[in-house]
Amino acid sequence: MAKDNNRIKASETELKEKLVNLNRVAKVTKGGRTFSFAAVVVVGDGNGTVGHGLGKARDVSESIAKAVDDAKKNLVKFPIQGGTIPHEQKGKYGAGKVLIKPASDGTGLIAGGAMRAVLEIGGVQNVLAKSQGSSNPHNVIKATIDALQKLRSPQDVARQRGITLEKLYQG
Repeated sequence: MAKDNNRIKASETELKEKLVNLNRVAKVTKGGRTFSFAAVVVVGDGNGTVGHGLGKARDVSESIAKAVDDAKKNLVKFPIQGGTIPHEQKGKYGAGKVLIKPASDGTGLIAGGAMRAVLEIGGVQNVLAKSQGSSNPHNVIKATIDALQKLRSPQDVARQRGITLEKLYQG
């Protein structure tokens, strides 16, 4: 995973939540089947902050609540510029591989499934995204967040290189 330097506290922001996947799991005992639920949730403020969580319980609403609590502990911040991302980036987690590219205004959010949920809740409006590996929502979400964590704004790049923004754009 990427560095933890862009983690933030859940109490600092107003967060929205979105259920990505709800899985019913059966445990077979001699008394019959016992059902429980595993919920995968993403939370974000719609302004460059996103987190994911997993919650398991015998009840659907309880598993979702646990997932939201877990997601609030895993928040990361990433740069957004004019409703899109600053540059193209690849992310990887396990067998989940994703590619996200910036898009011009009016393109919309072109992404599928779990990636769409993460980007939507993070506040990205225009982006082209492709999931290239596993379709498992857990790994796709973590790969997407990995890609978002690797993003750097032009201001950060200029500061790290010790040059002005104008000089950065000149090449």
